[in-house]
Amino acid sequence: MASPTTGSAHTVWTRQIDALSSGDLDELMKNYRSDAVLVRFDQTEEGIEAIREGFEAYLALTPEVIEVLDFVESDDVIFYRATMRLGGQVETTFGTLVLRDGLIWRQTAGVQV
Repeated sequence: MASPTTGSAHTVWTRQIDALSSGDLDELMKNYRSDAVLVRFDQTEEGIEAIREGFEAYLALTPEVIEVLDFVESDDVIFYRATMRLGGQVETTFGTLVLRDGLIWRQTAGVQV
């Protein structure tokens, strides 16, 4: 079931998309717990400083959400698949946000090959 990019979606998701769209690293990092972990196929970033460094590089790609293809949420889990423009290339991305105390505690992220 697809959901709008923002709107009725979970507030953490909305803040995440807004921060990515504006390229605001400080706002983006407000969504993460200090003990957060972000897992991707090419690396794992543990802790807020490692995640910040990873997002500095990611924001350099000027990420743009084109369309949210699939979106499911519960009280503490958000699962998504989206078409995005990353570094000028259109990619299908996917991931999971696991929340604790209203912030991202665990995240997975990938790009469909």
